[in-house]
Amino acid sequence: MSGLVLKLAPKERVLINGVVIENGDRRSRFSIMTPQANVLRLRDAIHPEEVNTPVRRVCYAAQLVLSGDTDPKDARQQLLRRVEELSQVFTDADSRRVLSEATEALVAEHYYKCLKSLRSLLPREERLMAYHQ
Repeated sequence: MSGLVLKLAPKERVLINGVVIENGDRRSRFSIMTPQANVLRLRDAIHPEEVNTPVRRVCYAAQLVLSGDTDPKDARQQLLRRVEELSQVFTDADSRRVLSEATEALVAEHYYKCLKSLRSLLPREERLMAYHQ
């Protein structure tokens, strides 16, 4: 198993198990071998004032687990419920696949993978929200 591979741009920051790490002046790539490590790219982080849609709320809840601000055991069931609620809105085959990946990641307690899957729904949600305004 190769672990989670992160490719970082110069000066990019990442949060790993509560520690902020900043890359140097060159691009770099490294693997995180610990399966349950909590990893969050800070460029991908959703700020509290941006949590204003259903998908963003679920992403933020997963992000709180990765940042160490929420206990994974407390968040897991709630996240599973929220992903199920999203499946009531995102009914196309591709979205269903993404939600299934997010659910599998949650069951396996892979919160980074869950967040990564859910983030791919953000552009779709934006289009839906724009259409209904």
